[in-house]
Amino acid sequence: MKVFKKAFNTFSDMDKVLFFTTLILIIFGTLNIVTASSREAVVNAEANLFYYFFKHIIILIISFISFLIVLNIDTKEYKNLMPIIYVIVFAMNLFLILKGVTTRGANNWIDLKVIKIQPSELAKPTLILTMSLLFEKYYRKLRDVREKHDLIIWQIIGFALIFPILVFLQKDLGTAIILFGIFLVLFLFSPISNKEKLKSSLISIVILGILLIVRMSISGYILSDTQESRLKNFFNPCSKYEGTGYQVCNAFIAINNGGLTGVGLGKSTQKYSYIPEPHTDMVFAIIAEENGVIICSFIFLAYLVIIYRILKLSMKTKSLKNRYICLGAATYIFLHILINLGGLFGIIPLTGVPLPFLSYGGSFTLSLITTLAVIQKIHIEMKNERIRVK
Repeated sequence: MKVFKKAFNTFSDMDKVLFFTTLILIIFGTLNIVTASSREAVVNAEANLFYYFFKHIIILIISFISFLIVLNIDTKEYKNLMPIIYVIVFAMNLFLILKGVTTRGANNWIDLKVIKIQPSELAKPTLILTMSLLFEKYYRKLRDVREKHDLIIWQIIGFALIFPILVFLQKDLGTAIILFGIFLVLFLFSPISNKEKLKSSLISIVILGILLIVRMSISGYILSDTQESRLKNFFNPCSKYEGTGYQVCNAFIAINNGGLTGVGLGKSTQKYSYIPEPHTDMVFAIIAEENGVIICSFIFLAYLVIIYRILKLSMKTKSLKNRYICLGAATYIFLHILINLGGLFGIIPLTGVPLPFLSYGGSFTLSLITTLAVIQKIHIEMKNERIRVK
């Protein structure tokens, strides 16, 4: 009875709007994987129609277990846990530069035969929590004008930027941009003074420039041929249909086919060889084709609700660490949506990142749901704090 009572109390203290909105998107995305991946499952995987669906269910079960574990860890314990997690995630990403599995041009997978892990995805929540803890640890010193802050600031920058640098060297440009974006937002809203932000930013740009020159001199390139062609040729993708514009142009066709109400579930034509792996990075094109603009509008609304609830919690929580965690999580989700859909719509170059709650993916789904568990834990602690005060 105590277990059930504790579970009920935990659920009562959660942000239920955030919980049910994400749950609805997860269920919708999981069911959509059946239709989006049907051709890939039969032709490429040589399995039945539900091959990727069942694999995703297993991923969700693992993610749910992680969700429950995180809900039972006090956020005060993060300062003891994060150094260990940071070292593990750092070592995994460093290992990939030397020996990793190349998938779609990026060397960012560890293949354990039974399961494949993408450490760059694990780096996102690790980066958010690490920076948040460092800002909390050094807050008073950073706000004290009598103190010298250079060593503290470069410690924070060093711990943070190592992840986007390592992921960039793995040739995963999209994930590197997201990691750098998370760092940039948290850095801009940090307790560091504006003068010190400007100074350290200029020095960082010079250092990164030198590193790029060194990479160019050693490897003979900065971006891979695929990355470079995508950056150069993302305008008017249908004029380059047989080259870099193939995926985006077929996504345009899928969205156009869908119209307002869609062609119907399972009736997409673009998933049949036209869009490679339509259940992953390009999943929104299949959703738009089969469900139409109206359903897609509800998806956009759900995304707005999720980001709003997390940012609202960021403003309400009294804990400095938790405030930055929420801000980082909202940035994490927003950047994934922006880069995925921006590339799909031809607004920015296509870099290949998953769409939150809708794309098939193991490490990304685990990292995202675990991050949301941290957010829910912050909400629970804030609610319990208010009860104790009363």
